[in-house]
Amino acid sequence: MGEFVRIEAGAAEGVATLRLDRPKVNALNAQVVAELHQAADELAGRTDIRAVVIWGGPKVFAAGADINEFSGMDVDQGRDLGQRINAAFRALESLPQITICAINGYALGGGCELAMAAEFRLVGESAVLGQPEILLGLIPGGGGTQRLSRLVGITKAKELIYSGRNVKADEAVAIGLASAVYPDDEVYDEAVKLAARYASGPAAITLAKQAILDGYFLSLDEALEVEVDAFAACFNTEDARIGVASFLENGPGKAEFTGS
Repeated sequence: MGEFVRIEAGAAEGVATLRLDRPKVNALNAQVVAELHQAADELAGRTDIRAVVIWGGPKVFAAGADINEFSGMDVDQGRDLGQRINAAFRALESLPQITICAINGYALGGGCELAMAAEFRLVGESAVLGQPEILLGLIPGGGGTQRLSRLVGITKAKELIYSGRNVKADEAVAIGLASAVYPDDEVYDEAVKLAARYASGPAAITLAKQAILDGYFLSLDEALEVEVDAFAACFNTEDARIGVASFLENGPGKAEFTGS
């Protein structure tokens, strides 16, 4: 378990919380990035965990990178930092588990990039998201120029990155950066509920996630081959046998899956 990042089990069956806890604002320094990568590697091997809630606590998700580390940084150091951040976020994005961010307060810069590496973002009413790096004479270096445009469209992504302006909760949902808004004191619990729903689903959810991730950047023909492989793999799961038998005997929506 890291000093600033820890995996907490028990939020719900099959659900773990990946908790950021670096006072005061969960600034993402080199140690936090390394611990996030280590946590992702550990979670990837946890077959008892089927969904992960990423949470920074009730006050702030992550207010961005630790700017103190940028002072005096040269090109080679900047490249190394960007590569380490992207490796950590990519490891989280590629987890076999379903990933959901519960966002209270600020998710700015690297914090917003971390949130975009998850599959779903639930935000509290006071949440503020954005990529303000341009105000420091920089650009996003943890996937922001790429994931933001894929989530909100290239024109909106350009506007947000060029201006560095913040986005409040309602706008985040309206533009597709977040999935839903909840009262601040309910957003974590709602994320756990959503995670529990996916954790109790069939093993096919993991196969669907893999097909979507693997096929997203391919041509349609190549991506369809990825989908066919994942579809075929479903028939090697116990859940598929359970689901088909339940449908034939009892109708849709009544299967009790085991996750295997």
